[in-house]
Amino acid sequence: MKEMLNNLERPISTDCCIYRVPYHLRKLNEESYTPKVVSIGPFHHGNRRLQTMEKKKVRCLNSFLERVRLNLEDLVSTIKQLEGRIRGYYGEIIQLNSNDFVKMILLDVSFILEMFWKYDEPAWSRDLSPWLHISLMKDFILLENQIPFFIIEELFDIAFPFLQNSSSLIQLTFTFFVEFNVQKFDPIPNMKIKHFTDLLRIFQLPPPQRLKKDRNKLIEHLYSATQLHEAGVKFKVSSSKCLLELNFTNGVLEIPCICLADRTETVTRNIMAYEQCHCFEEPYITDYYFILDFLINTTRDVDLLCDKKIIVNYLGDSSAAMSMFNNLNKEISLFDLSSDYCCLSKELNEFYENPWHTWKATLRGEYFSSPWRTASTIAAVIFLVLTIIQTVCSIFQVVPKHK
Repeated sequence: MKEMLNNLERPISTDCCIYRVPYHLRKLNEESYTPKVVSIGPFHHGNRRLQTMEKKKVRCLNSFLERVRLNLEDLVSTIKQLEGRIRGYYGEIIQLNSNDFVKMILLDVSFILEMFWKYDEPAWSRDLSPWLHISLMKDFILLENQIPFFIIEELFDIAFPFLQNSSSLIQLTFTFFVEFNVQKFDPIPNMKIKHFTDLLRIFQLPPPQRLKKDRNKLIEHLYSATQLHEAGVKFKVSSSKCLLELNFTNGVLEIPCICLADRTETVTRNIMAYEQCHCFEEPYITDYYFILDFLINTTRDVDLLCDKKIIVNYLGDSSAAMSMFNNLNKEISLFDLSSDYCCLSKELNEFYENPWHTWKATLRGEYFSSPWRTASTIAAVIFLVLTIIQTVCSIFQVVPKHK
């Protein structure tokens, strides 16, 4: 027992923000969490399937040293001094000795910076082909495939001292991940980024001043998009580029456009896993997909949202989109919900359960859904009114007048 106590793992550092994806999430879609081309950081270090890129990392280190004209010893010394802090970013003890750990970090940082530079250069395609760029982007955003962003900043500042206190590294990072920057955020000098998965989450959040931290009890039910539409709710694509900003006013539910591509599930799963492990008090992305899971139950719901231009589906068919939305929340722990989404759900449910709205929607759908039906309905009403008038007049003619 004393030996067990002596070998007790150190407490988790307050800097900790890089984790292995919990098994109960990983088992649902292992490919979404596993690098396919390159290992970054310690969790997949030494994977034989990724050894081809390890040789390229050495070439990138050589190119990096030539580019910045620094001594290798200076870079190694810097990482050595920060080794304890770097290790503290990981959610478990890293079983690498100091020399191997420092070597891994140096190779990974120089590789990332070289990829950033090559992508930003006009002749980038000679060294970084499009398929490799896409594959690297996918691997760079995986939660298990991260190194702390601060060590990239440290080596960047040493390598390019004349660019310190500017947004140069942030600009390079934003340029490389431009396809994920859905809101077209501009780089902010001295922007705080924990790692690349954290950056992708930042890309999807509204500005800090619009982030609300109030949370309420988890909702138990919300009617689907098709049910709401049949009750008279109008769906409209929002002009907002922030996915999270849903708005319901005067019977109109505005939802920002969401594009479903091959990488959408991977990006979303890793951000949600990050929220489960680290941002569990502010799981904004998880909240959003929790609401969408209610709205989308069948392919009819997907088709409706596609017709309204709210969903742009590149997955091939509505079944694939429906399956993605319905599976994202499996095994996800969520104990409360954003107060905004709670209010939204309550308003939508009340609208649906109001008989007057259902009656209006039925009337509109059955008798006024097209110009021809509208004309026919009006003609039928006029005919009915004339018939009633004629009947009443006939009755008056038959009934004898009293003197």
